Amino acid sequence: MVPRLLRVGAIALATIPLLAARAPAPLLLREFVDVAPSYPQAHASTIVQLADGTIAAAWFGGSGEGRPDVRIWFARRGATGWERARAVAADARFPTWNPVLFQPRRGALRLFYKAGPNPRDWWGMVIESRDGGRHWGAPRRLPPGRLGPIKNKPIVADDGAWLAPSSREVGSAERNRWYAVIERSTDRGRTWRALDEIASPAGLEAIQPSLLRLRDGRLMTVARTRQGVLAASWSRDQGRHWSALRALDLPNPNAGTDAVTLADGRQLLVYNDSTNRPGQDNGPRWPLAVALSDDGLHWRKVLTLERDPLPDGYAYPAVIQARDGIVHVTYTYDRRRIRHVALDPRRLR
Repeated sequence: MVPRLLRVGAIALATIPLLAARAPAPLLLREFVDVAPSYPQAHASTIVQLADGTIAAAWFGGSGEGRPDVRIWFARRGATGWERARAVAADARFPTWNPVLFQPRRGALRLFYKAGPNPRDWWGMVIESRDGGRHWGAPRRLPPGRLGPIKNKPIVADDGAWLAPSSREVGSAERNRWYAVIERSTDRGRTWRALDEIASPAGLEAIQPSLLRLRDGRLMTVARTRQGVLAASWSRDQGRHWSALRALDLPNPNAGTDAVTLADGRQLLVYNDSTNRPGQDNGPRWPLAVALSDDGLHWRKVLTLERDPLPDGYAYPAVIQARDGIVHVTYTYDRRRIRHVALDPRRLR
């Protein structure tokens, strides 16, 4: 079938025929990023709006997570759809993991990622592009003890500091501990300082946080846990210090989430609306839902993006709001592809 064009703000989006008529009112677009991938597995996408307004995404793909052939793939979205994906980062000996795209207002596009045998022993890497991802510079390893953003995008605090939501998994495969930490840069990413571990007296083990800005000036982080719920922490000093983790009234099946502060001040979260199976520390990665909050503490589910069970579900969402106001989400579809959807947040209540 020949796609028609749906104009969303300044960008013409290729959609399947009659999608806008068949989909729920807020949903403007649903498509796959890499229509015919050359690899059997894809996971852990990230999405960004480039300086010229183009939407771009990255993810890791290969024969299977943790295998040496897994590389970081990148694609831009043109006026009629996603351009052909290409590998932009790899390691000669080890797999690559969890890319995170970051486009500051001034300067080069950054692509952070991890390389190494597993999440306990990996290290942080970064590459830069000065032409919107068409060409990339040489990979650079972050200093020891710095991993960069683990899954979700950095933000720029009001004082100009770059804040990278990070986390650690320490110990052995059989016995390890998780904790969240923020890495902070005051020189536009040339150097980073890892702050103290975010305390968790309640015993919540959290990784892969997202960063939000609240209306009262505080910053907030929302993170995945092993304990069947999402956890949150707050900062009153531009991300220098963080409160102890507390559970939110939202389920989590030990799966990645992402969140964004909308231009109207609301907080938007994409998450799996399920919890752990009895006696286990994980659960099904479906449904995939969208929730809103006015204060970061009280959340309401407003949309279900995916609900049908799949063997590997719908996982690891990434979300941004583009300058035209449209919300873009990418996520893993059954570990085989990366799906992209566009939402009109004015129709979410």
